Amino acid sequence: EPRKIDMDLVDAQQARRVLDRIVGYSISPILWKKVKKGLSAGRVQSVALKLIIDREEEINAFQPEEYWTIDGVFKKGTKQFQASFYGMNGKKMKLTTNEEVKEVLSHLTSKDFTVDQVDKKERKRNAPLPYTTSTMQMDAANKINFRTRKTMMVAQQLYEGINIGSGVQGLITYMRTDSTRISPVAQNEAASYINDRFGSKYSKHGSKVKNASGAQDAHEAIRPSSLENTPFEAKESLGKDEYRLYQLIYKRFVASRMESAVYQTETIVLSAKDYTFTLSGSKLLFDGFLAVYMSEEDKAEKNVSLPEMKVGDCFPVKEWLKEQHFTQPPAHFTEASLVKALEEGGIGRPSTYAPTIGTLLLRRYVTKEKKNLFVTELGNAVNEMMSEHFPTIVDKQFTANLESLLDSVSVGDTRW
Repeated sequence: EPRKIDMDLVDAQQARRVLDRIVGYSISPILWKKVKKGLSAGRVQSVALKLIIDREEEINAFQPEEYWTIDGVFKKGTKQFQASFYGMNGKKMKLTTNEEVKEVLSHLTSKDFTVDQVDKKERKRNAPLPYTTSTMQMDAANKINFRTRKTMMVAQQLYEGINIGSGVQGLITYMRTDSTRISPVAQNEAASYINDRFGSKYSKHGSKVKNASGAQDAHEAIRPSSLENTPFEAKESLGKDEYRLYQLIYKRFVASRMESAVYQTETIVLSAKDYTFTLSGSKLLFDGFLAVYMSEEDKAEKNVSLPEMKVGDCFPVKEWLKEQHFTQPPAHFTEASLVKALEEGGIGRPSTYAPTIGTLLLRRYVTKEKKNLFVTELGNAVNEMMSEHFPTIVDKQFTANLESLLDSVSVGDTRW
């Protein structure tokens, strides 16, 4: 069903290409002259490099601060439990030195603590959205340790097609997208798949997903092209990497069409003199989407049950546990967290994240140790020159504004 070519989209693409060339073609030769042959600058690449350098400067400038925690160990019947120091007179209080800890404990010998408050609530945890390019890259980095570039190469193979016995089939929809939209056909297929395997109370059929602002909706979210091609059945025909990524995409899509998980959370407030201590627990009442898509944190959170208590109950303290801590510096960027920062800053498009990070590593502006990204001397030299002579190019806001202007061209509001 051919339609007329949308010249606004053509203009937006041309504007993007010209901008990228103005930046790349005019600045790269200067870098060759002043720094070293074979270097490059880019509209998105230069900003990504500056983000990494800014984070390293933050880490180097970080001054750790001391703080202390006090936990009381209590016993009810045969059950032992711990409550953490919260504060005084219902106000949160930070303990910064051992002297402050001693001061609090001097008022709290083994006095009986009284239960002031028992709060029980239901908390819903919503199913994740189906994958966009960036969320797939982040999840693949965190869960199966894929580099951003590798994720895109493997996804490309799954998209182009693999012979799974009944001829060559594309196993997933297009992998460059920032839309979370799902076609009605796929919605219906998911609903009947979930009803058959888990029962109707697990299916969230008919719920609408709102796209993030600025999302380009040309392609739907990344999902299996058919749920009949289960990872289990396709495993024989897939390589190890293809199988692992396909399984991730498959599970995430099915989970996105399922109901929320429901927890019962409980918070108990204990007090003695004017000091308050709190403890909390949670119990999974309904697993919902967690039936197919559970992370390590979800497994850990599953059940922390507290002894049955009511307001007015009293408990003696068995022992005090006090501990010294120090605040931690911000974490180094990983490929996954850099993708997240670029996306949140509105810098670049889903299709640019993998090549951008790939170029930074290839040009040796950045090295990778374990999962962390570190700037090299060369990276610092390039960034210094860019910051001094082309400050707008490395300005996050300038690059994000360009993206929104390009979006504006694509809908016909701005001339390219």
